[in-house]
Amino acid sequence: MLQSFKFGLYNFITSNSVGVISRIPKFQVLVSVNLTIMGSKKRPFSTSSATGKSNEQVSVAAEKGVSKENVGKSGEILVEDMGTVEKMTVPQLRVKLRSLGIPSRGTKQELVASLKTFLDSKLDDAGNGSVAQEDKVSSEESLEVAANPSKKKSRKLPSKNRNQSNVTSEVPTTRQTKRRVTKGQTEDTSFDIIVKQTEITQEMSIESNDIKGKKNVRAKRKVSSATVSAHIGVSEAADLSVNQDEPWTIFAHKKPKDGWIVYNPKTMRPPPLSKDTKHVKLLSWNVNGLRALLKLKNLCIQQLADREDFDVICLQETKLQEKDVEAIKESLHDYKNSFWTCSVSKLGYSGTAIISRIKPVSIKYGLGIPDHDTEGRLVTVEFDNFYLLCGYVPNSGDGLRRLTYRITEWDPSLGSYMKELEESKPVVLTGDLNCAHEEIDIYNPTGNKRSAGFTEEERQSFETNFLNKGFVDTFRKQHPGVVGYTYWGYRHGGRKTNKGWRLDYFLVSECISEKVHDSYILPDVDGSDHSPIGLVLKL
Repeated sequence: MLQSFKFGLYNFITSNSVGVISRIPKFQVLVSVNLTIMGSKKRPFSTSSATGKSNEQVSVAAEKGVSKENVGKSGEILVEDMGTVEKMTVPQLRVKLRSLGIPSRGTKQELVASLKTFLDSKLDDAGNGSVAQEDKVSSEESLEVAANPSKKKSRKLPSKNRNQSNVTSEVPTTRQTKRRVTKGQTEDTSFDIIVKQTEITQEMSIESNDIKGKKNVRAKRKVSSATVSAHIGVSEAADLSVNQDEPWTIFAHKKPKDGWIVYNPKTMRPPPLSKDTKHVKLLSWNVNGLRALLKLKNLCIQQLADREDFDVICLQETKLQEKDVEAIKESLHDYKNSFWTCSVSKLGYSGTAIISRIKPVSIKYGLGIPDHDTEGRLVTVEFDNFYLLCGYVPNSGDGLRRLTYRITEWDPSLGSYMKELEESKPVVLTGDLNCAHEEIDIYNPTGNKRSAGFTEEERQSFETNFLNKGFVDTFRKQHPGVVGYTYWGYRHGGRKTNKGWRLDYFLVSECISEKVHDSYILPDVDGSDHSPIGLVLKL
């Protein structure tokens, strides 16, 4: 009888192994080729249960009372007695039982009894050398059940296929698995072929905190791997190998074109200008309610200023009333010049502001047209070398109820106003312009053809009233073929998966477009459903 039994299933992924990932709301299926199981035989495929068991090892090892002697070099747990099982938490027991295909309902005592029964049978079989074979059958059953819950019998691969070479086994296995997981999936389900190079390195750290006498154990797992993604069909694309601490680096687009890449400010921004080069640094941010933002202890306008050292910041959707402005002005220590406009037709709505350390030559609020100037949507400041406009373009709204107003009145009026200013100085317009101009500027172009911000009418109006009048989209000029979003809706948690829109812009007069040193996005700054954008302009 074996003295100890390895608790869990571990695998080593060899180079050039291939997997197919299906993103389905309630489960994931991972099929990979050429896995060495428990350091022994190769087999055509394994399921995601292998990965799930690896995660459970960390949870068990982190559990109170498990000694270092029970943890192997690879993080596996050696079950030398049943005490380890009793020290597992209810969630850990349920996860483990589900992964083993055992019912996971009941009290902790019932769950422990079920797992002990299973382990007893495993220990008995281990002496007969049948453990590896049972694990393999269990893996096949897990894949079949995950792909088609109504199908109770698993389909085993012929034994002759298990000994075939890489080339002969990869294609049929991938096709067979793809057929299984596509049953009953939704329109948004897609597959990414991940070619994994060399090995996956895992760093695990376990942190324990005592709270009211109980020890809560939190296991953190960080996986880094070199991957190459290939998109299949026209379904959604996302590079799942990216560190989830930086979700903006996930390539997410439903209709990607060849050559498109995801925007990453860490690698795509040019070196900063020298102090001898005269320039101005502008920021713009739809804060979606300034008072709520200022309550966040980890971020405020002053902290953003310390980090970015901007000269001017333009804010949209401040949602302030005039009585709130003075108190906020006092908190802006290094920025003595601030200019605010608030909605008077609907309190706590819209609102824009320009905050500057540079004293402007002149200030103007609104377009000078009463029908457009009651919602606090535009502030203009004149500097020595250019005009700066901070704008918050009206959203067409639910049911596109304001679409006609927007494309026939607001946009033409704003475009004409900019051309009038341009007669004396170059113009810079920034803000939330509420339009994703091209398909590259929105994650799901097909599904939003009649959504506010991406209708054909709004996109054509954007082109007619701004771009065709000689104003340049600075980000797109600097980054053609780059997918970079500035807005992610709260409703569907779009920021976590980088399923967003690019609604925020810096448009400049064509005569100064070559003086733009950098047009960029700061996707790591949260606190709003929009991220700040920036412009470095040589003077």
